[in-house]
Amino acid sequence: MDANVGGRDRLARALLAAILAVAAVAAFRRGNRAAGAAAVVGALGFGFNAVTCFCGVNETLGIDTTES
Repeated sequence: MDANVGGRDRLARALLAAILAVAAVAAFRRGNRAAGAAAVVGALGFGFNAVTCFCGVNETLGIDTTES
């Protein structure tokens, strides 16, 4: 797995992961399990991208946002 996520893209994905995690907690507190589960899945996906610097969609589309 070669890194293909970097810079601002990585920061944006980390922020989206945090926002979706907060949205998931709020949805579960309201009793909305479907929205909470969807937000958790999104938070995990964006968090994985931010931590590993790899995105399968970017690889498929040939996008590389790293500086090198």
